[in-house]
Amino acid sequence: MKKRSWGYFFSKSIILGIVVSLVMLILIPDLRQGSGLGFRLFNQQANLTDRVSFHDAVRSAAPAVVDIFSQSIDTKPFPYRGQSIEKTSLGSGVVMSEQGYILTCYHVIRNAETILVRLSDGRILEAQQVGYDPFTDLAVLKIEEENLPVITQQEQTNTRVGDVVLAIGNPYNLGQTITQGVISATGRNGLSNYIANNGYAGFIQMDAVLNQGNSGGALVDSNGVLIGINNANFKTLDSQNRVKDVAGIFFAVPYELAKKVMDAIIANGRVIRGYLGISAKEEWDTKNNALYPGILVEDLEPFGPAQKAGIKMGDILTRVNEQPIEGVLQVLDIVAETKPGTTLTFEVIRDKKVLNIPVTISELGTS
Repeated sequence: MKKRSWGYFFSKSIILGIVVSLVMLILIPDLRQGSGLGFRLFNQQANLTDRVSFHDAVRSAAPAVVDIFSQSIDTKPFPYRGQSIEKTSLGSGVVMSEQGYILTCYHVIRNAETILVRLSDGRILEAQQVGYDPFTDLAVLKIEEENLPVITQQEQTNTRVGDVVLAIGNPYNLGQTITQGVISATGRNGLSNYIANNGYAGFIQMDAVLNQGNSGGALVDSNGVLIGINNANFKTLDSQNRVKDVAGIFFAVPYELAKKVMDAIIANGRVIRGYLGISAKEEWDTKNNALYPGILVEDLEPFGPAQKAGIKMGDILTRVNEQPIEGVLQVLDIVAETKPGTTLTFEVIRDKKVLNIPVTISELGTS
């Protein structure tokens, strides 16, 4: 056998290396772009999709959420001989305008002697109470300051069941905290939607956790747009009749309703609601599997506007100012948003006869 020289083996290695390199460049185009074989083959993180993050939403909304500290003087009952004690309450609020108007919950500042607001940048300012609405548990404050961060708002939030939401506030004074949840009920936006009427059933319901101090904070969507003012968690009674919190059920006042309340308080110092003075229900037509047109009057408030006008129990209200009545909530909203002293004409069916009865609306809470 002929003995090969070392030069022969060296040349053969070079030629083989060139051939392998050409084949790899043909089969792996990324190598021609300089991205590197190791990056594609060994760095598995390159194959991961972008992570889901609400960083942009929080960065947009969080600066407009403030901490609220209210101080009040409580008087202890007997046997403490009327001893007074100073009480400090903690809550959150949302800067709604460059003019310094802040929305919060009424229970956060109820009976407060002094209200302090701490902005996200650390500024601490004294706030003045503009007014409050106990029916929705909302209050409006005002601070005098420039360069205020204002939360992003839209006229229509189009909130839907299943939307992801973020609750921003200051629980237990730990500092600004964000909790995430999903909406399970969207609430209603009419002025007849208030706690005294139907509990929290008309509010946004979600499972974003709220703790003490979260009340009055912002509920925002995944884009950082305000959709509600955080209010409370659901409570019930245990077997020993003690109040207890229910995990996973929390409420917020819908933005559209909160905005109506705020605008009314700024304009009038309070919310003025129309009042009719009836209790009514919708009747179900089992034969056609649909609601009967109109609503059935079940009860009347003594000396209320409806009774004074001549509406009677058993009447069926079918129209209001020529507008077909589709349900009880629709009528309540129309009445609540009617200026007291205004006359609404109701079309009424009584004993198979059609009547038109004018009713002068009064103000809720004054009748």
